[in-house]
Amino acid sequence: WEHYYKITMKGDTMIDSQALLKVKEVVKSNRGEKVHLKANSGRRKIYVKEGVIYDTYPNIFTVQVDIDERNVQMLSYTYFDILTSNVELIVCKNNQKI
Repeated sequence: WEHYYKITMKGDTMIDSQALLKVKEVVKSNRGEKVHLKANSGRRKIYVKEGVIYDTYPNIFTVQVDIDERNVQMLSYTYFDILTSNVELIVCKNNQKI
């Protein structure tokens, strides 16, 4: 997704809106699929789990992960998180990186 970044005259980074739409499309098409999730939690903390893309919304998507046999946790991320590499999803069935 790195090639979708644009640098403005002021040095700010912008994301191409088409890239955001493409990410939404890919996440939505993998709804219900098991994924490897790697998320940057800040302060050098990386969260790594397996879960299922549970639902998609206009600005966010949710991933359900098992904490133990009885408990699950619902995590939510923005599509922008994928573009900025704060979240990495790999579909388990075909090892495709989203």
